[in-house]
Amino acid sequence: MTGSRVVALGHYQPAKVLTNHDLAAMVDTSDEWITSRVGIRTRHVGGPDEPVDELAAHAAAKALAGAGLQPADIDLVLVATSTAIDRSPSMSARVAARLGMGSPAVMDINVVCSGFTHALATADHAIRAGAATRALVIGADKMGDIVDWTDRTTCVLMGDGAGAAVVVADPDAGDRPGIGPVLWGSVPEMGNAVRIEGTPSRFAQEGQSVYRWATTQLPPIARKVCEKAGVTVEDLAAVVLHQANLRIIEPVARKIGAVNAVIARDVVDSGNTSAASIPMALSKLVERGEVESGAPALLFGFGGNLSYAGQVIRCP
Repeated sequence: MTGSRVVALGHYQPAKVLTNHDLAAMVDTSDEWITSRVGIRTRHVGGPDEPVDELAAHAAAKALAGAGLQPADIDLVLVATSTAIDRSPSMSARVAARLGMGSPAVMDINVVCSGFTHALATADHAIRAGAATRALVIGADKMGDIVDWTDRTTCVLMGDGAGAAVVVADPDAGDRPGIGPVLWGSVPEMGNAVRIEGTPSRFAQEGQSVYRWATTQLPPIARKVCEKAGVTVEDLAAVVLHQANLRIIEPVARKIGAVNAVIARDVVDSGNTSAASIPMALSKLVERGEVESGAPALLFGFGGNLSYAGQVIRCP
């Protein structure tokens, strides 16, 4: 059966940077309070003239250039986002229009923080089934639009950005696929622990519940992702978890046991960018040369709906 692989990545963030000191002038907080609790120092925030589809299109254009492909070469566009304002046109349709694509299939996927890994699995499945040959998979969110900037417990967490991957058919994958099998699921009875609700929409969460769930329940699931891919955790070259906050990333990574892997910590500079966090962090690791081409990387998203999805990929 034809497999698939990621051949290029791209990322984009708005130019404006909001530091912890900037936030301290807005709400009752401090740099020490923020860094000690979530490990974040800066985050990028977009202005009113920078919609989500623009962030997504910039990241996508960079990924396409890295793959040596034209927009017309893509036959499937998947955008993972939870911050789309309009129901239609979809974010994926808007991105396709911005890039001047031909007639791709377009679909948005809203699984909040685990959206990108869900979308990547969906692209892999579509290619394996023969429904697509070249897919553009994007995670893009503008969390600054839905944060209550007067709530110091949540506004310190969030940032804006986009990350993208070009996924192509790989008929020679054999028993070493470029994208391994997905392991995904959710905890529906705890879905209210992360919410984007109301008019206007606002982000809220039960931080302690999310922390306990992530640090206790997710490490064994992440190890099962590696088992499904036929890779030992010791063989991993990189671990890219959803960049929720450093107090979750570091204990989860430690419990997974990937002792030889680079652990993505983009949250320190970018904050929690929801569906954008994994592709953005991976793109930066690859761009900086911190992981070699073909090396196995564990991608593992988790969060909203208390959902999770993970797979092992071979880095482009």
